[in-house]
Amino acid sequence: MATITKQSYEEKAKAQLDKLNAQIDEIKAKGAQLKADASINYQDMMEELSAKSDAARAKFEEIQQAGEDAWDDVKSGFESAWQDLSSAFESASKKFQ
Repeated sequence: MATITKQSYEEKAKAQLDKLNAQIDEIKAKGAQLKADASINYQDMMEELSAKSDAARAKFEEIQQAGEDAWDDVKSGFESAWQDLSSAFESASKKFQ
């Protein structure tokens, strides 16, 4: 049976630690990339929600400014904008729960 010297054992242990540390660094890098991607996705989603909210608010203002005889015409535009906003919000909420 071959006897393992202290030096060869240290070399083997160091190689194993170096390999594992390199793998940990790789995982950290992937995690940082995922974090960056998630941040970009979050920003994109927030911009989309803001745009849809602005559109819904504009349609609501049209309803407020419309006369009694014309408000029914602008109501469908608001309902469509509201549905877009609600759907985008639900989608965003599910992604960030």
